[in-house]
Amino acid sequence: ALRLPREAVEIEVLDEGSRGILGIGARMARVRLTPLVAPEAIPAPVPTPTPTPTPAVSPAAPESADAEVARSILADLLRHLGYSAEIQVRRVEPTTDDEMAVLVLDIQTAGADTLIGPRGETLAALQHILRLLVNRRTGRMVNLVVDVQGYKQRREQNLRRLAERMATQAVRSGRTVYLEPMPPYERRIIHLALRDHPDVTTQSVGEGNRRRVTIIPRVGKE
Repeated sequence: ALRLPREAVEIEVLDEGSRGILGIGARMARVRLTPLVAPEAIPAPVPTPTPTPTPAVSPAAPESADAEVARSILADLLRHLGYSAEIQVRRVEPTTDDEMAVLVLDIQTAGADTLIGPRGETLAALQHILRLLVNRRTGRMVNLVVDVQGYKQRREQNLRRLAERMATQAVRSGRTVYLEPMPPYERRIIHLALRDHPDVTTQSVGEGNRRRVTIIPRVGKE
């Protein structure tokens, strides 16, 4: 919005937000940007380029206005990143009254590993950017998730299985189990997977990229 490079602004995080699980229960982050250069040095706004034609979508994909906007913007982002991709869009209905429906945009492309990035960090950044652009274009919050060839769904299933195995280990040993550092949305999956477990509780510890989940037995020596 300021048309400035990263080194020309000071960024203060007011609220880190939450990605939720597959986008459900997500909360947008809030930041404050302060220019470090004189106002007259800020370049004039540049007109936003018109999005290019987007890849075809599966006939089963929802044809809502939000889905079309999200698909169009994502296709344009991928084109600028040098990816040739097909985008499949589906709508996931909420399972409870306090949840929102979510649009899942699944990217089918070569070089998926690069687009996902270490521990899904590149994919998470792409999803965050897309949410900001879609919300700005539509003027409202659109709950969406960006996936690559079903990576997030497989990752969630693996994390839930990991949570159960480590909970069993914690109970048997009577000691706290420390998981590897994870991004916020993955830690949330672990917490929710064990939320109703009768024999363990969970807690996040550490700072920044080293923050991890601990699984603590309710009874026994930690």
